Amino acid sequence: MEIIIPILSAAVRSGTPILYATLGEILTEKSGILNLGLEGIMLMGAFTGFAVSMYTGNPWIAILAAFIAGMAVTLIHGFLCITMGANQVVSGLALTMAGTGASSLLGRHYIGETITGLGKMQIPFLSKIPLVGPIFFNHDPLVYISYILVIAMFLYLNFTKFGLSLRAVGDSPRSADSVGINVARTRYIYTLIGGGIVAIGGAYMSVAYTKMWGDLMTAGRGWIAVALVIFAIWHPVRAALGAYLFGGVEAFQLRLQAAGTTIPTNLLLMLPYILTITVLLVIAVREGKGLLFDAPSSLGQPFYREERE
Repeated sequence: MEIIIPILSAAVRSGTPILYATLGEILTEKSGILNLGLEGIMLMGAFTGFAVSMYTGNPWIAILAAFIAGMAVTLIHGFLCITMGANQVVSGLALTMAGTGASSLLGRHYIGETITGLGKMQIPFLSKIPLVGPIFFNHDPLVYISYILVIAMFLYLNFTKFGLSLRAVGDSPRSADSVGINVARTRYIYTLIGGGIVAIGGAYMSVAYTKMWGDLMTAGRGWIAVALVIFAIWHPVRAALGAYLFGGVEAFQLRLQAAGTTIPTNLLLMLPYILTITVLLVIAVREGKGLLFDAPSSLGQPFYREERE
């Protein structure tokens, strides 16, 4: 147990940036918009959070700035896909490349710099619960906020009028439009908010997890989140379990490296991505059996109100 608890605790921390990115993408995809630009958005969020934290000394202002930066970057994707009806896959890939290049360019003078960032904050009483306390309640505040966000999104999507409207837009935008729901506005709102949440996942990497800036520091977590959205069947709670699973794999390979294992380092670094490929295989099998029943029906499809079926 003395070995397992630290690994599980590290899995929660390692999985948190993936969880934020996954939750943000779930919100976006529920409106019918596919965003493959998560890696670029996370990197821009990571850079913005780091830079603002360095110059202000306030990590919370940095997180807010990262959220706004994520919304600003995603606005480009929203305009192209919602207003102009552009191909959502191409736009998302372009956003990834643009965000990756911009973060590398803007952050080239900050590589190796460190900040104070967010520290651990034990939750009284809960952190003392055997087994559960050290794993879930001995982290920084952003981890706790992610717990709240998972629950809030689950309740919002399934038990509120606004959540029902969002799902209606994603499943049948023409039907939603016929009952007075503004499809374009709804898609803009959730695409922007989703992008902001994704950016917080990137900011977590620089402001709370590493407390430093490194080029391409998200290391493919945005792509993992894209796969995880489908693996979780667009469900926030399943997304949390999946994110911690990926985090656990990463934490495990880091522990093996620290223990001086004879397994080649490059092979260990491959573990999270091997798991990603496995997830994609499971997704393919599920889709073949018709098990992806929660996928928004209009995902990736532009909506033109003037057109009639």
